[in-house]
Amino acid sequence: MAEIRNYTMNFGPQHPSAHGVLRLVLELDGEVIERADPHIGLLHRGTEKLAESKPFNQSIGYMDRLDYVSMMANEHGYVLAIEKLLQIEAPLRAQYIRVMFDEITRILNHLLWIGAHALDIGAMTVFLYAFREREDLLDAYEAVSGARLHATYYRPGGVYRDLPDRMPKYEPSKWHNAKETAAKNYNRHGSLLDFIEDFTTRFPTYVDEYETLLTDNRIWKQRTVGIGVVSPERALQLGFSGPMLRGSGIEWDLRKKQPYEVYDRLDFDIPVGVEGDCYDRYLVRVEEMRQSNRIIKQCIDWLRANPGPVMLDNHKVSPPQRTAMKGDMESLIHHFKLFTEGYCVPAGEAYAAVEHPKGEFGVYLVSDGSNKPYRLKIRAPGFAHMAALDEMSRGHMIADVVAIIGTQDIVFGEVDR
Repeated sequence: MAEIRNYTMNFGPQHPSAHGVLRLVLELDGEVIERADPHIGLLHRGTEKLAESKPFNQSIGYMDRLDYVSMMANEHGYVLAIEKLLQIEAPLRAQYIRVMFDEITRILNHLLWIGAHALDIGAMTVFLYAFREREDLLDAYEAVSGARLHATYYRPGGVYRDLPDRMPKYEPSKWHNAKETAAKNYNRHGSLLDFIEDFTTRFPTYVDEYETLLTDNRIWKQRTVGIGVVSPERALQLGFSGPMLRGSGIEWDLRKKQPYEVYDRLDFDIPVGVEGDCYDRYLVRVEEMRQSNRIIKQCIDWLRANPGPVMLDNHKVSPPQRTAMKGDMESLIHHFKLFTEGYCVPAGEAYAAVEHPKGEFGVYLVSDGSNKPYRLKIRAPGFAHMAALDEMSRGHMIADVVAIIGTQDIVFGEVDR
């Protein structure tokens, strides 16, 4: 018999299940992991440092590129921190729009997560199903901001513009005739709100489809039950947040415990796990998709009944209307000043956190009274989860590392920043 000896193996950085440029150095005893050492730094773009050299508004686009699956949720944390320093509050309609898009972003995030996680573990169909639904939500992103991914839609003082009254439609082409095109356009004849409402009525059935494929699937349970168990006490000590913390049985959600925007006016539940394993975290996220759907429906009802401004009328912070800017000297000056040097933020410091799809996304902002941040520090949820990877995977097999990375829902843009 050949003697089994310990050896070290590289997992990544070009690994299909690494969810980014993660280089994981595994110390193995045969197939069993004795130590997992995550090496990060291969994606480092210096977001926090770059923000110090730009006016406040010009760093909103950087936030989209942190966790590039939860774009608007990142913007929200940054914009809230600026608003805290400026001591301003967005109009109520803008707050409802933000909350609605936060929840659309949560569903977008969880759809990619469930697809990729299932694919990592060996279930292929879910990935195709989940991306079918993401397409509709990305169309909503595009209708409102002009971009499918990096939206830059939230602004200090509100949102870039109000919701559009009509949706872009498909045109007949040599691939799709008029009949097929009409079928694709069936839910695009109304406004963006009509389009999203149509999605919310269909979505619960889709979630049922994912659950039919996974929840009671024997192989799925063998791969996730009892894997990567974290006790509630340990989850707190490790700085977990979001579904990772709730999966361990701790009911902590910033939307309920430290409400921001209009979350205190909305009705929704917080799903909580029992065992703290990969399977519980899966169940928590699936239920979160259903709850987000509930929140979106409530926002749609309110937005239909309450028109109003979506941006503060303070032109020291928000740009004037294009029509005013073309015909009024004062507005032109405001516009020019805002887009060249921005606005000066009172000296001080602020921390704003949002319940990001992956956990607590916080932005700590220090201002010295100039038009650029003196210091920007991002509290990315994935960073704390990545740090626990070693502890979670010890004693497991190599194949289980894939399940553990999947259940952490890691995106490297925010871990590495």
